[in-house]
Order: sequence, then C-alpha cells, then structure tokens
Amino acid sequence: MYNAFFGFKESPFNLSPDPSFLYRSPQHEEALANLIYGVQSRKGFIVLTGEVGTGKTTMLQCLRDFLESQRIEFAFLFNSRVTVDQFFEMIAYDLNLRCQRASKTEVLFALNNLLIQQANSGRTTALIVDEAHNLSWEVLEEIRLLGNLETRHGKLLQIVLAGQPELDRKLDAPDMRQLKQRIVLRCHLCPLEESEAIEYIVTRMNRAGMPNQTVFPADLLSEIYLRSQGIPRLINAICDNLLLNCFALEQRVATLEVLDEVCADMRLEWPGRRPQLPHRVLTDDQYRQSPYYGRGN
Repeated sequence: MYNAFFGFKESPFNLSPDPSFLYRSPQHEEALANLIYGVQSRKGFIVLTGEVGTGKTTMLQCLRDFLESQRIEFAFLFNSRVTVDQFFEMIAYDLNLRCQRASKTEVLFALNNLLIQQANSGRTTALIVDEAHNLSWEVLEEIRLLGNLETRHGKLLQIVLAGQPELDRKLDAPDMRQLKQRIVLRCHLCPLEESEAIEYIVTRMNRAGMPNQTVFPADLLSEIYLRSQGIPRLINAICDNLLLNCFALEQRVATLEVLDEVCADMRLEWPGRRPQLPHRVLTDDQYRQSPYYGRGN
C-alpha cells in the first residue's frame, strides 16, 4: 500500500520469512554455517533454538534453499503437533516414498532403502523440523530412533530440530538423555544488539529500494530498538505499521508520536515503559462524594 509513496520496489518489512532479506549478523551467519556444515558432514542431530521472532524459520528457509541448490533430498515438517502415524506420513509425502504412506512399517522400509541408495551415491538426506518444542515425547523418540540409521561413514539421515528455548528444556529431561547425547551441533539465536537492530532496518530498506533511508531519524531508530527489544519480528511489525501510518498521514518522516500510536495499537510492553492506569468509572454515590461533585459540567 505504501510502497509507491516511499519508492520501494517491494515491502521491506514483510513478516513472512524471506531469505532474500536475510540480515547477516554474526550470530545468524554462524547459525547458518553450522546448519549447512552439520548436514554436509553427516553429523546427525543439529539443534537450533531461539526466542519467538529471532529468525529461526528464516534460517531454515535459507537451509532449504541451500539443500535445493545442492539437490540434497530433504523432508520439512512445519507442523510439529502430529501423531507418530502423521509424522511418518508427512516424511513419506515430502520424500516421495513409494509405499503405503499410512503404514509406519512400510514407510520405514522405504525410507531405509532411500537412505542407503543415497549413501551409496555419496549423497545425504535431511529431515528438518520447525517448532520442534511442540513435538510429543512419542514423536521425539521416533526421531531419536531414525538417528540410529548410519554406516561407517556417518549418519544416513541428518536431522535438524528448530524451536523455542522450551526445546532445550525438553531435551534436558531424563527420558531424553539418549537423544541429547546424539546432538553434535547446537545453535542459539538471541535478540539483536542496538547497532545490529539499526543496521537490520537500514539493510532491509536498502534491499527494498531505499539505499539512503530518510524515513526513520536516528533517535527514532534507537527507540524502535528499545520497544522491540531487538526481536526482528517485532522490528518488522513496528516499522511496517510506522510506514503505513506515515502514508496515511502523507508524511515522509516518522515521528515519536506516530511510534507511540503504533505501539499502543500493538499493545507493546518494553523495559522502562510507564504503565497506563486503567480508567476508573465512578458510581453515582462515589461521584456525589468526590470533590468534583457540584462544580458544574
């Protein structure tokens, strides 16, 4: 809606994970390098964790792009609230296994044959699970057992589990110690620092067609960082709403007043924010007893 007004070629703060807009902070570079290395080197289990909105799904999309460019077979599970049977059915569908997909036994036989064929050809296969913190204990156990498939040269199936910090706590459970011991690589994404958050905004606007952004003054950029607490998804939502409000007001520079309105609409809370007291409605008796009674309207 506002792209033509500001001269953007595309929306700079789309909430959908788009690898072409990846901001390559040191931690994101390291996480992506570990994911790629883990799959290529057949390390077996790789875990990626991070708070909500820190860019885990974008990392997985980048990994998918890499795997597709290298013609590496992979299955991607985006819905982790599945039963064991649904889990195997989704794997069979993604890997296009020629078997009765509703039968766990047949899927396992077909999967094992595929992994051996891939290994004999010097290739590997990957399983990527997003929102893995939602996996049931039963599905996690099935995933652990899939990790046992290996040859003398390495694991046949490279498994990437991505999720919120609850995933780490789940893997720390005594019942999960066998799976935890098999995790070779771990990556964790933290919120951005202030300088990174500002560079993140500038980079995305540059990518969208504004190489020298003039919409957000320096002091407002710092305020956006404070209110978003450095979380990329919140930065996107705030900036997108700021641009939309500025377009509606026909002003090309965002102000603190507009930011206040956006944050109020988004119900944002941040450190140092003064909470607004709820409006108190007085009863008729309370109003008559108040010092305002009898002063006129």
